Amino acid sequence: MTEPRTAIGRLRAELAALGVHEAYEIGDGATLSVWIGLVVSFRDGLYRWREGAVKCRHLGTDPVGCATRVARRYAELRAEVPPWWEELAKVLRGDAAQEYP
Repeated sequence: MTEPRTAIGRLRAELAALGVHEAYEIGDGATLSVWIGLVVSFRDGLYRWREGAVKCRHLGTDPVGCATRVARRYAELRAEVPPWWEELAKVLRGDAAQEYP
């Protein structure tokens, strides 16, 4: 298993422990989609997560801390869906997504 794949696997397990079960690996072994528009990747020893134009980094040796930050933002997004979500959902998933993130 490669370092990015291992790091993403650890992060996914930590997110699941925090109740974020919707996260899935997108197929490149280094990127995890947590919610539409909220994506975490692992590169150069760092977790890099972004939400739209906002970009954050977290040490790759701390999947628990990264999962906590990402899970917190995930909960905020779910509680108050941002205005850009509807348009992004249509582009990425088509009209069938409607209100389901």
